[in-house]
Amino acid sequence: MVEIGIFARCFPRPDLDGVLDAVVEHGIAAVQLNLACAGMETVPVPERLSAGQCSAIRRALDERGLKAAALSATFNAIDPVPRRRREMTGRCAGLIRQAPLLGVPLVTLCTGSRDPQDKWRWHPDNASPEAWADLHATLGRLVPAAESAGVVLGIEPEQGNVVRSARLARRLLDEVQSDHLKIVMDGANLLTLESLPRMRAALEEAFELLGPDVASVHAKDFAADPSDPYPAAGTGRLDFDAYFELAARSSYDGPVILHNVPEAQVPQSVVFVRRLLERHFPGAAEPERR
Repeated sequence: MVEIGIFARCFPRPDLDGVLDAVVEHGIAAVQLNLACAGMETVPVPERLSAGQCSAIRRALDERGLKAAALSATFNAIDPVPRRRREMTGRCAGLIRQAPLLGVPLVTLCTGSRDPQDKWRWHPDNASPEAWADLHATLGRLVPAAESAGVVLGIEPEQGNVVRSARLARRLLDEVQSDHLKIVMDGANLLTLESLPRMRAALEEAFELLGPDVASVHAKDFAADPSDPYPAAGTGRLDFDAYFELAARSSYDGPVILHNVPEAQVPQSVVFVRRLLERHFPGAAEPERR
């Protein structure tokens, strides 16, 4: 079902109840969870996330009629420090195994960077065969965990990551060949300032290559102004009309997730995205009236 969701971290609150209440107050039906909102690390050591805690989180969602669209499990999948990479891969596998207790169908990953401080920042060694091999090794542990848990892993092409383009994402899917590895489509992350004049062609290529494997669509705008790195949806440079048109043409039927949106800009972003969903996905779910 196509419906609007949002990253939980868009609402800075002291506890998860406050975050989920804010999601409801904004008329949003689904949420991408991050355990940091529940006072934990995004990818905690398994001993710090009990079955009871998972049940409590799921109960908090159910009580508010919210859907858990996804769970963030981002860490540096090609961390240049092997010991750190192995530790975080083990943690992530443990979190994936807990995902069914949270009622989460999709666990999102970061394919990572060789940059030792910032997993989102480009490093020349990201393009090396060794980085690609390390990504395969990491997924070699995570994909079986997802298959066993019955959940899907989502990877997102990001300019600063080893999987930095739609073509590389297609290559990875073809090499791994698992129905439990899919794509998080973020139109803004496919673009650079230099590629903006060719935006339509870049978006078309991405959906042509990846459309049938898209498990989640992000509604994040492209910030061309460094002074405003997190513009409200519809105020940046992304051609959302073309973006959603292509998503609909590919028969996408899942959540559309807002993120990188300051709380003050959430209402206008929701209105903007909802209007476009009504145009391109006539059957999109209406917000529940509360």
